[in-house]
Amino acid sequence: MNDEMKAEEVDEWVEQAFEAHVEKFAGLIDRAKKLLNREQRLRKGSGLVRIAPQAVRSVAVIGDLHGDMESLVHILRDSDVENADRIVFLGDYGDRGEESVEVYYLILTLKVLAGAEERVILLRGNHEGPPDMPVRPHELPLLFTKKYGAQGRGLYEAVKELWEFLPYAVVVTGRYVMVHGGVPTDVTSLDDIAYARDAHPESSAFEELLWSDPIEGTGSFNSIRGAGRMFGEDITDNVLRVAGVKTIIRSHEPCEGVKVQQGGKILTLFSRKGAPYFNNRAAYLLLDGSMLREAKDAEELARRGARVW
Repeated sequence: MNDEMKAEEVDEWVEQAFEAHVEKFAGLIDRAKKLLNREQRLRKGSGLVRIAPQAVRSVAVIGDLHGDMESLVHILRDSDVENADRIVFLGDYGDRGEESVEVYYLILTLKVLAGAEERVILLRGNHEGPPDMPVRPHELPLLFTKKYGAQGRGLYEAVKELWEFLPYAVVVTGRYVMVHGGVPTDVTSLDDIAYARDAHPESSAFEELLWSDPIEGTGSFNSIRGAGRMFGEDITDNVLRVAGVKTIIRSHEPCEGVKVQQGGKILTLFSRKGAPYFNNRAAYLLLDGSMLREAKDAEELARRGARVW
């Protein structure tokens, strides 16, 4: 984090999140949108953020939050998260949790305070998807109107506009690929991931990045979620080869903090607790220098980098 963004200020940010009036929230969304738009233009429209492992000392990775302010605050109070050169959120900020509106305020505050150079990276999850991929139930608009009345609808619409500027994948060059859901079944180059949004809906790649889940075994088939696919180890192997990395880091699936799949090729993070998922543990990931100098598999990442509580 930069000099304007210190972990000891977390309580102040949380207080602001709960007390912010409509105009202040609207201004925050507008500032975040301008920053995200600028970053998107600098990436030439790509939805893929590239991190050179030699250029950073540590990277913090945070999975689904779904309106769990308590978990978000717990994570932000970790000095290793405060001092990380990059903080990557893997999507799904709202819905399912009563404090979804406040969580949005806090993560947008982090984004704005961190400034340029993509210090804080907010990935797009399936709960931030386009209109033709709706998630159900979708409580976020109800929570905005519950808090702000009729004006809350305008704030919700502004947040929806902001989703269009969110990236949806990160590659730590030669080490890891990070997405919200899964990897596409037909990938021939990293550009297939980087410009998946532009190819939607003719290509299913964007939908798969937001919605898919890994399975043990091979092949792929339609997901029981109603969007995305269930993909096997052969699909993962292809993406790892094309991207030149060792491990996929993703979120999207409730678990007891971390889950390792497909022989250590996939690590799932889930960073919120409680209803309606009823998991007892949550986790986030800290990639330190050793994990950036040399790619590790999901087993080792879970053992050495996962902070489970």
